[in-house]
Amino acid sequence: MKHLPHLTFLRSFEAAARSLSFTSAADELNCTQSAVSNHVRSLEEYIGRPLFVRHPRSLSLTDVGEAYLPSVRHALQEIDVATRSLLSQNHKREVVISCPISLAENWLPGVIAGFHKAHPDVEVTLHSTVWADVEENVSDISITINHVEDVGRDQVQLWDETLALACAPEYRVGGKPLREPAQLLEAKLIHILGRPIYWEKVSKALGVEISSQNNGFHTNSSNTALELAASGVGCVAVPKSLVRRFEKRGFLEQPFDFDLECPWAYFANFKDRTATPSVKLFKAWLLKAASADGV
Repeated sequence: MKHLPHLTFLRSFEAAARSLSFTSAADELNCTQSAVSNHVRSLEEYIGRPLFVRHPRSLSLTDVGEAYLPSVRHALQEIDVATRSLLSQNHKREVVISCPISLAENWLPGVIAGFHKAHPDVEVTLHSTVWADVEENVSDISITINHVEDVGRDQVQLWDETLALACAPEYRVGGKPLREPAQLLEAKLIHILGRPIYWEKVSKALGVEISSQNNGFHTNSSNTALELAASGVGCVAVPKSLVRRFEKRGFLEQPFDFDLECPWAYFANFKDRTATPSVKLFKAWLLKAASADGV
């Protein structure tokens, strides 16, 4: 395929055609009149046809030049628009994040608040997700909850997740506070649909036989499960990172202390190739916060 003419030749031709003057074009392009003249001549040699009629003190376009000019002008405008758009994106002070609603309500707000205090000029947009991520290319940083054995190569685990059993401080089983594992056989359990492994692992760790059919409550939302537990209707097995906010406010407590690995964890996907300086700033802030707060 034959090489296209040099972009500089095309810019000089378009500027000269607009003003019908090599001198005016040179002033616009911040170069010498002879440079513009040479650029146009080189373009004419490449095409093999004259583009201008050179008069003693002026220029006029040939028929070929008249026909060629609109296409050149359109192409240069497209290049300028694309370049300005790219530069604008690179300097845009904005970060768009998608994150499961469980983490978006329980952990990420504190991270965003700290980031905003340090970088008040960066606008942060948060898309909360339930089962799946938002449409592709919507977010700069995407956080998902995945099984630890089913993650992509580019996903970064935010922390090693553990499980917790939580209930409201005033929750009672048979009129007594929940303090013995055996009480779970009579307790109201809150089950998260799609995550039966949570209660299975807790059951095994505490040495009690707990069934997913236990008389209790079922929901497809971790946050709803936590709110149900905080309202005092039962106890829930969830990732420990989600319990912290409720514990700090005195809404939940962990009656049993155990260190139990959770098979589901939070992972982040960063689009480093297209990341703006603002996105890179938030990425560093996010990973630092995850390292400090992860349980």
